Amino acid sequence: MSEAASTSSLPLQRSARTQRTAGGFTVPGLRWWIAGLLTCITIINYLDRSALAVVGPTLKTELSIDEVTFSYIVIAFQAVYGLTMPIAGRVIDWLNIRVGFALAIAWWSIAQVLTGFAGGWRSLAVLRGVLGVGEAGNFPGAIKTVSQWFPPAERTIATGIINMGSGVGSLIAPPLVVFLILHTGWRSAFMLTGALGVIWVALWLVVYRAPEEHPLLSTAELQHIQQGAEPCPTVDNEKTGVAHMILREKNFWALAIARFLSEPAWQLFTYWIPFYLVTERHLDLKQIAYFAWVPFLAGDLGCLVGGLLSPFFLKLGMPVLTARKAAVTVPALLMTVTAFTGTAPSAGMAIALFSIGAFAHQAISSTLLTLPADLFPKRGVATANGLSGTAGYAGGILFTFIIGRAAHTIGYTPLFWGIAVFDLIGCIALWSLLRGARAPASEVAP
Repeated sequence: MSEAASTSSLPLQRSARTQRTAGGFTVPGLRWWIAGLLTCITIINYLDRSALAVVGPTLKTELSIDEVTFSYIVIAFQAVYGLTMPIAGRVIDWLNIRVGFALAIAWWSIAQVLTGFAGGWRSLAVLRGVLGVGEAGNFPGAIKTVSQWFPPAERTIATGIINMGSGVGSLIAPPLVVFLILHTGWRSAFMLTGALGVIWVALWLVVYRAPEEHPLLSTAELQHIQQGAEPCPTVDNEKTGVAHMILREKNFWALAIARFLSEPAWQLFTYWIPFYLVTERHLDLKQIAYFAWVPFLAGDLGCLVGGLLSPFFLKLGMPVLTARKAAVTVPALLMTVTAFTGTAPSAGMAIALFSIGAFAHQAISSTLLTLPADLFPKRGVATANGLSGTAGYAGGILFTFIIGRAAHTIGYTPLFWGIAVFDLIGCIALWSLLRGARAPASEVAP
C-alpha cells in the first residue's frame, strides 16, 4: 500500500479501528511502546556495526588488516549506507512502514550473519557494503514512524529515546564481542548479533500497525497524536516528485550541511576508539572491554537531554525551528572540549573527553534527525531523512579516509580539533538558512 493510498483511506480506517476498540482493550501510551520497539532495533543496528570496531584489533593478527585496510572496510559500509539512504527512504515512503522496515532489517541481519564467513579484508568490505544497504533503512523508517505517531512537541523526545539505541548498541558491543572473541572466536560475534535482527523482524510484523489502523490505540491517544500538527514550511505539490520537492528547499540544505559536519565525530567514536586506545594509549583487549563502552553510555544521556532541549525552548515561547536551532547550539558549544583529547595526560582522561564528545554529539543528533518531520510533508519524511543522511555519511566517509592515513603520520590530535569545531560551523548554517516555522500554542509542550 502506498502512502498516498493510506492517507486517502484514513477516515475509513479510523472508523473501523474505533469500532474494534469500542469497549475493548487498549494500551495506554501506545506511542511510547512503539518508540521503545524502534529503540530496540536501533540497539541491534549499532551492535551489528560496532562489532566490526571491537573485532578490528583482532583482525590485525588474524587477517593481517592494518589501519589503512581497515579504513577501506569502514568506508565500504559508509559509502553504500550513505548512497542507499535516499533509496531506502523512498522505498519506505512508497511502501507502508511495516513492510518496508521489515525488509530492510531482514536484509541487514542476513548480511551480518554472512560477515562471519569473511576470509580477508576484501570480502569483509563487500559484506559490510551489503550490510549498509539494509541498515540504510533504519533511521528513515524510524523518523517516518515518529512523524506519524507523535505530535510535534514530542517528536524530539521520541527521537532522542530511539537514538539512545545507537549508544546502547555501541555500549554493549565491547564487552559482548570481546566475550565472544575470547570464548567462541571473532566470527561468532557477527553470526549471533545478526540473529537478533531476525527475531526483531518477527516481533515487528506481529505488533506494528499505523496509528489509524492499530486495534490497541485508544481514540483519546489518536486525537492527541493528531493535535498541533501545523502545515509544513515546505509547500507540498503532490504532482512534484518527492526528491525534487526536497532538494529545491533551502531548509534541506541547511540540514544537509549540519549533518555533513556532525557525522565525522560519531564515525570516529564508533569505529576508531578501540584502535586509538590500543595504538596511542597502549590498552589491551580486556581493558578495552572494561572502558570503551563508557563514551556510549554518555551518548545515551546526550540523546535524552537533546530530546528534552527542544520542548524546553518551546516552553519559553520560541517558534519550532528556533527551538530546534537552539537545541543544536548548546551541545555544539560543549563539543569544543574534545579538542584536548589527544593531549590528555592519561587514558582515563581521554575516555572522559570521548564521553563528553559522545554526549554532545548525540544531543545534537536527536534534533537533526527530527527536523525532516518538521520540514517536509509526511509523504517525503523518510526520503528527506535519507537524503540528509547521505550528506552526513559523505562527511563521515571523507573523515574516515583522512583518519586511516593521519593515524600513521600526524596522529589523532588534529582530528580531535576538527570534530571540536565542525558542529559550530553546522550551527551557523542552521541559523543562516533554516526558515519558515510557526509556533501555534498547541505545539508548546505542556
